[in-house]
Amino acid sequence: MTDDTTMTIREMCDAFEVTPRTLRFYESKELIFPVRQGQKRLFTKRDRARLKLILRGKRFGFSLEEIRQLLDLYHMGDAQATQLSKTYEVAEARLAELKSQRADLDTAIAELEEQMRWGEKMLSSLNQPKKAAE
Repeated sequence: MTDDTTMTIREMCDAFEVTPRTLRFYESKELIFPVRQGQKRLFTKRDRARLKLILRGKRFGFSLEEIRQLLDLYHMGDAQATQLSKTYEVAEARLAELKSQRADLDTAIAELEEQMRWGEKMLSSLNQPKKAAE
């Protein structure tokens, strides 16, 4: 690390297992705001905290726009009450979506397993040697 307060793009990539392209993309979407020194980007503690939240939000399936809006609520001056409340609302909706998707997947898995059992029986009956009288 270059010092306690900033990291280079390479250090950020290594620390968060992302590509430089990812960091530049998040910068272009105004999700992180590295300090520029000529061509060099230096990422602050704030950028690191925001990137950690961005990656967590992406893992949970939040859109980048949702993440940006939630991050922008940090400076409301209400001890983050608005940010936390809105984050909770978005998380509740996402959790409901995930549970619905899980139920759909469970149904699809059960149906596929049933079809595979039927197919297995059909294959087995087709592979049975026929008796001479048949």
